[in-house]
Parts: sequence; C-alpha cells; structure tokens
Amino acid sequence: MSQRRGIHVDQSDLLCKKGCGYYGNTAWHGLCSKCWREEYQQVRQKQIQDDWALAEKLQREEEAAYASTQGTQSQSQAAASQTHPAPPSLGPFSKFEEKKTNEKTRKVTTVKKFFSSSSSRTPKKETQEGRTISPSINRHTSLEMDQVSKDFTEFLKNLHKPGREILKQCRVFIMNVSSKKELKADELSECVQDFYQNMADRLTGHFKGSSESVEQVMDQVEKYIMSRMYKVAFCPETTDDERKDLAIQKRIRELHWVTIQMLCVPIEEEIPEVSDKVVNAITDIIEMDSKKVPQDKLGCIKRCCKHIFSAIRSTKNEPASADDFLPALIYIVLKANPPRLQSNIQYITRFCNPSRLMTGEEAYYFTNLCCAVAFIEKLDAQSLNLSPEEFERYMSGQASPRFHSAEGEQHRAEAGATNPVLEQLNHNLEQLTGLIARQERLVEAAQSMQADLLSWPECVQREVDNILEEYPLEILPRTVAAIDAHDVDSDRLPHPLTPQVCAQ
Repeated sequence: MSQRRGIHVDQSDLLCKKGCGYYGNTAWHGLCSKCWREEYQQVRQKQIQDDWALAEKLQREEEAAYASTQGTQSQSQAAASQTHPAPPSLGPFSKFEEKKTNEKTRKVTTVKKFFSSSSSRTPKKETQEGRTISPSINRHTSLEMDQVSKDFTEFLKNLHKPGREILKQCRVFIMNVSSKKELKADELSECVQDFYQNMADRLTGHFKGSSESVEQVMDQVEKYIMSRMYKVAFCPETTDDERKDLAIQKRIRELHWVTIQMLCVPIEEEIPEVSDKVVNAITDIIEMDSKKVPQDKLGCIKRCCKHIFSAIRSTKNEPASADDFLPALIYIVLKANPPRLQSNIQYITRFCNPSRLMTGEEAYYFTNLCCAVAFIEKLDAQSLNLSPEEFERYMSGQASPRFHSAEGEQHRAEAGATNPVLEQLNHNLEQLTGLIARQERLVEAAQSMQADLLSWPECVQREVDNILEEYPLEILPRTVAAIDAHDVDSDRLPHPLTPQVCAQ
C-alpha cells in the first residue's frame, strides 16, 4: 500500500483555532472571519489607546515647554510693560489651543468617519473625481454593471419600502467609498464587512429571523456593491498581492515535474471520463480570475472541487475521502497554475459575505484551497518522499522523474514492479513511431500524385499528336449545285411551277 507522503490535514485543523466551530483561514492566522474581526478590533482599540497616550504625552511636553518659554518672556517684558503698557497677547495661546484641538480630533478611520461627509477643504475637482466610480471603464464593463444594477433593482422591488432603503444605503456607501481614496485595503475591508454586518442586522429584524431570506438579500447586496468596487478593491496598489501572485506562479512553474504518483492522487487520467473531469476542474479554477464578485469566484472553486470529487469517485468506484481530496486539489492547482491566485484569495477573504466563509460547502472548499496553496509554498523533499539530492536535481532541471536511469529500471525489474510512467512513455513512443510511418507514406503518396499531375499534360499532348499522325485530317473541296441541275439530289425536288392564265 502506498504511503501518504506528508499531505494530510485533519478536519479539526481546518476549523477556527478558537474552537468556535467555524472554518478558519490561513490569511487570518487560522481564525474564522468572526474571531478575526474581534481580534482585529482589539488590536485596533489598543493602537488607538496607544496613539492617544502618545498624543497626551507630547501635549504635556509641549505645555511644559510653552510654560517655561512664557515664564522667560514674561520676565524680559515686565520692564517694558511698565513704560509701554499693552494688552496681553493671546495669539500664541490660541494657536496652541487650536493645535491641541486638532491633535485630539485626529483618530483612526472608523465607520462613523467613513460615512461622514468629505472635508470642506477638499477641492471640488477632487470630490467630483471621487464620486466617479469607474471613469475609464470600457463598454463591456459598463453594460455588465448596468445589468447588475437592473437585476438588483428588480430584486428589491419585491421588498417594497425596505428595498428602496437598501438601494439608497448601498448607493451612499459606494459614493463614500469612491471619495475615500486614502483608505488602505484592510481599512476598506473593515468598512465593507461593517456594512455587511449592519445590513444583515437590519434585515434580520425585518424578516424576523429568517436566515434564508437574509442570505438572499445579502447575496444581491454583495453582488451589487463589489461589481462596482472591483477596480478599487481587487489587487490594490497599497498591498503586496501582485508580488505574491508572481511568487506563487514562479513556484508552481518550478514544480512542473511533480507527478500525480508523487502526490498519491487516486485519479486515473487514462480513463476518458476522469480525464474530462480533470480538464473541467482546471478550467473552473482558471475561470475564477474572470469573475468580479466574491461569491462568483467561490462558485468557480466549488465547481472545481466537485469535479475533483467526481473524478476520484469514478476512479475508485467509491465515495472520495478528505485525505484523497486535498492531494488531488494540490495536483489540479499545479497543473492549472491559475492567474493571480493570491489576489483572488485575498479578494475573497476581504470582501466576501463572512457567513459564506464560516460554514457550508463553499467555506470547506475555500479553506482547502488555502491549505493547498500553503502546501505548495512550503513543499519540500520530505513532502514528496524524496531525498534532498533528488529534490534539488528536479528543481534545478538536471533530472526529471519521468525518465529513470538503467539502475532504477533494473531495480524495478528485479522487484517485479512496473512503472506506470515508463509504460505510458513507451506507449506514447509507439504511437509516435506509427504516426511517423503514416506521415512518411502520406508524403510519398503526395509526391507521387504531384509528379503525375505534372506529367499528365505531356501525356495527353503526346496521345493527341499520335492520333493526329495516324489519322490525318483531310479537308475535301465543297461543290455547290444549282437548284435546277439534273443530278441525283435534285430529283427529289418538286417540279417548278408552270404559269397559268386565268380567265377574265
């Protein structure tokens, strides 16, 4: 029996580390979205408190320095004030109070600040640009957004008054997002998640606890908002998502030599039905990058994983287990090398409806995908049951596991084992040999036909000349007989008419 080569994850490892029962995420250090937000809020509050403590400390130091400066100046001005009395100057103190007030009111961006109106000092031109959601979108994107808006409006018509309020809140939120260009990716994610939470709380009260109705509305809200925020939210310049994308693509290209046997994947690609499902799984995971809404990207992941389970079931003729699924998912990711993989994962993590990533089928598949990516990043010789020397040779391209030395073949022959990779290679070589022979015969036939076509006009001309030489053409003189001539041919003509005299 083949040994599992380091690719095994217990189901408990996929759950949140705080034991809440929801699925965790490597991007959140193994926590679910709920626990991660609580941790983030605690760290954020602590940072705010530290900032306030530092601001108060600096304020006290400035007050002490200002007081000492004022004491020195008051002594020097005492004599002058006796001869030239003047009202006390309040300019420096008022400036200090203004500075103190500005220092106290400076806070980290919160949802309350996020929904506040823009500063009056913001130029009008910048404000107008901020209100423009996508100033350079092409026609296809515009039509797609118009269709999303139309579908969202039609859906909200069934809710009557609450539907109008939801549409208004969504438009206000998008307008505020477009005007807050200084927000970082984590801050924007926090604002979106807070909006989801507030909207879900309101809908729960409206639908009186009907979670299914709430989820339906929240799915439409997410689709409407994220389709318009896609260019701002996906792979923003303030993050290192692009660098991570290039790193994981390079890593997967370096691991092109990893075979399905090394990962112990229970899939037989020689079976046409299984091969089709593998191709469909690869297509779905690649298609994820073309979607704009997090739930649509999760749908691609879900379809990909379902094809993997179906391929395993068709191969083993029994339901697939979790131990079989993760290695197969790793193999599919290695074969597909999906574009912008890390950016898509981060986009889903930041802006997807949190309930989708905590429970359910999609959360399970997404968590396994994150585990597969983490495994690929840390894949080493021990994970594939190889020696460090073999792993380095494969990584450097000096050797390939698809071609084995004579000693390895002899060892396998002595052990009575058959290498399926070598068998497939020999089968491919035989097919290539047959194709080469057929190609050669086809080329010979084509050349023979070409020669026949070139010689055919000469043969026809030669035959025509021979016939003309054997049977020359003779042109006899042609004689024209008079119509009244006494010859054989004129005997068959009627006699000429005799004139008759008519009586008067």
